[in-house]
Amino acid sequence: MTTSHEAAVPVLDSDGGDRLYEQIEELRATGPAVRVRLPQNVIAWSVTRGDVVRRLVTHPDVTRDARGAWTGYQPGAVPWLSPWIDVRSMATSEGAEHTRLRRLIGPAFTPRRMASLRPSIESVVTDLLDGLEALEDGAAVDLRAHFAHGVPTRVICDLFGVPEDQRPAVLAVADAILATDVPQEESERVASGLITVMSRLVEAKRREPGDDMTSLLLAAHEGDRLTETELISTLLLMIGAGSQTTIALIGNAVRALLTHRRQLSAILAEPARWADAIEETLRLHPPVVHLPLRFALRDIDLGEGVTIAAGEAILVGFGAHGRDPSSHDAAHGFGIDRADRDHMAFGHGIHYCLGAPLARLEAAIALPALFDRFPDIALADEGNAPDPQPSFIGNDVLALPVLLRPPGRAAR
Repeated sequence: MTTSHEAAVPVLDSDGGDRLYEQIEELRATGPAVRVRLPQNVIAWSVTRGDVVRRLVTHPDVTRDARGAWTGYQPGAVPWLSPWIDVRSMATSEGAEHTRLRRLIGPAFTPRRMASLRPSIESVVTDLLDGLEALEDGAAVDLRAHFAHGVPTRVICDLFGVPEDQRPAVLAVADAILATDVPQEESERVASGLITVMSRLVEAKRREPGDDMTSLLLAAHEGDRLTETELISTLLLMIGAGSQTTIALIGNAVRALLTHRRQLSAILAEPARWADAIEETLRLHPPVVHLPLRFALRDIDLGEGVTIAAGEAILVGFGAHGRDPSSHDAAHGFGIDRADRDHMAFGHGIHYCLGAPLARLEAAIALPALFDRFPDIALADEGNAPDPQPSFIGNDVLALPVLLRPPGRAAR
C-alpha cells in the first residue's frame, strides 16, 4: 500500500484540537485532494474542500467496500483500520446489501420511535444532573465524564439492551477505536477486543432476549437475514457511532457557548434557538472530521492536475466541509445567526447517518437542562483549551473541567 516514491507524503497528525483544524486548512490549500500518510504507512487521498467532499461521497466510482476495490489490501493487515473497513455493516456496504442492512436498523430511528424516547432521555439527563449537583463543592468537575459521556452512552445501551455489567467494556472499546496514535500492538488488542465484547453481548441476548435492538437483530440473524459478521459489525457501528458522536457534540456545544456568552444569553432568552446552537456546533466543531475510508473504482480526475487512480484509498473530510471558507462566510467563527449553516457532520447521500435524529434529540434535551440547572457554569480554565482526543477521526477532548457555581456567583 506504499511505495518508495511516496516517502515524502506528509503524515496526517493525530494531535487533535487546534492542530486538527490547522491541518485541514493546510491540506485544503494544497489541492482538491492530497496524499497523506496514515498509521502503519497507509497512503490515502485526503479530501477537505467542501465541494470535492460532496462530489466524492455520491460519486458512482467511489465505494465504501474495500473488498476487491483497494489495491493490495488484505483484510486484517492494518489493525487500526479493521473496525472501519473489515466489518460488514451499512457503513461498508453498497447497493442492495446496504439497503438490506439499513432496513433492518431503520425501524429503531423512525420519528415516532424518536419521540417515544424523549421521556427516557429526560430521565437520564435529570439523573446525571442530580449526580453533578451532589458532586458540586466549588471544585472543578469533569463535565465530559459526568454528563456529556453519560447521556448518549446510557441511552444507546438502553436502546440495545446492553447489560449493566457489560457496559464498561462495550463503551471502552467503542471509545478506543477513535484513537489514531496508538502502537500497532495496542490497535491489535482493540480490534480483537471489539469482537469479544460484541460477541459477549450477543450471547447474553441469546440467553435472555428482550425488547431491544440487539434482540431484534439477533432474530434477524437467526432468520437468515443477517450473518454473524453482519450482526457483530452492526452492533459495533450503532453502539459506537450512537455514543461517541453525541458525547463530542454535547461537550463541543458547551465549550462553544461558554466562550460566546452573548450568544448563550440569546439562546437562554429564546429557547427555540437551541437548535441553532446545535447545528452551528455540528458545522464548526464536528464530532467526526476524517472518516476512513473510501476507494476509487476507476480513475477520478479532480482537476488541478490531481487524479485519484482506481484502487486508491480516499479519506473523506466530512467535518472539513462545514469549515470551508468557500462555502461559509466567517467560516471559522461561531455564530448562531448565520444563514449558511450547511454541514456534513452526519454524512451525505444514501449513507447519511440513521442516528442523526437521536443525536440531535439528546443534545436538544441535555443542553438546556444543563444550563437551567447550572446557569452560572463556567470553564475551569478559560485561558487554556482542554487536552484534545489524540485522533484525526474524532473531534473531542479527554476531559472538560468546569465550575458549576464559580466563586462570587450566587446560585439562582
